[in-house]
Amino acid sequence: MPEGTGTSRRPWEVAVAHGKRLAVTAEDLLQRTLSTAGLRQPDSTIAADAQDYWRRPKGSRWAADSHWREAPAFRGTDLWDRIGADHLDLFEAGARMAGFSRSWDRVVEWGCGGGANAVRFAPRAKEFIGVDISRESLEECGRQIASVCDTAFQPVAVEVANPESALGDIDGVCDVFLCFYVFELIPSPEYGERLLRVAHDLLAPGGLALIQIKYETGDWRTKPRRRSYRRGLANMTTYPIHGFWELAGRCGLVPRGVRLVPRNELDERYAYFFLSKE
Repeated sequence: MPEGTGTSRRPWEVAVAHGKRLAVTAEDLLQRTLSTAGLRQPDSTIAADAQDYWRRPKGSRWAADSHWREAPAFRGTDLWDRIGADHLDLFEAGARMAGFSRSWDRVVEWGCGGGANAVRFAPRAKEFIGVDISRESLEECGRQIASVCDTAFQPVAVEVANPESALGDIDGVCDVFLCFYVFELIPSPEYGERLLRVAHDLLAPGGLALIQIKYETGDWRTKPRRRSYRRGLANMTTYPIHGFWELAGRCGLVPRGVRLVPRNELDERYAYFFLSKE
């Protein structure tokens, strides 16, 4: 999230912000160098760190990372509203491309956070199921949905170490499966295969999934970080575009298309995959 977006800052504030960015970049390069040298942390360690970070609110950074409407990072802008609106427009375009015309009776969003997407998709559904690590985010998502529509909301809490538990908590399948700003936060690319298999099991035959990842470019600085979760959670896991396409296919999801967003106001190197289940 850009600091000071939409506001003028004093020279010393600009200098401090620049210094922070340099420190973050240096830290990221250090951690990637260690990872490249083979000093990776196991998935179990990263999963425990991720669970600890997301399970309860911890100030303004956590609120921004969880996409809560009242996070300081969103104040004074329309960015929170545009997150969901842009994703809804993208899904509708992808649905037309994939020939997906069924009603959205049941929508599952994996990693619903504070409801930025839910407020746009829930009014189109009969039931909206939000999955998240944080129970506080699930409650916030429910409040945001209730403020815009009367669609039934089912909150489902999972732990990072056991995403498959959602299959026991969600009765039946869904027509639409959504997952935004999650795959870059997971412990590893291998963990992502588990999420894709869960998505496959939750999606009804003929259903459509929209899953966003961060893609790598071939530069070693864009590869999965695999260590030091708290200091670089938004770059923990990346995939080659063709690699994720093939992985989805191995998990039983048919790739219908991909939309690339090299950079936007939140971050860079986003790829949105439209996946269906035959």
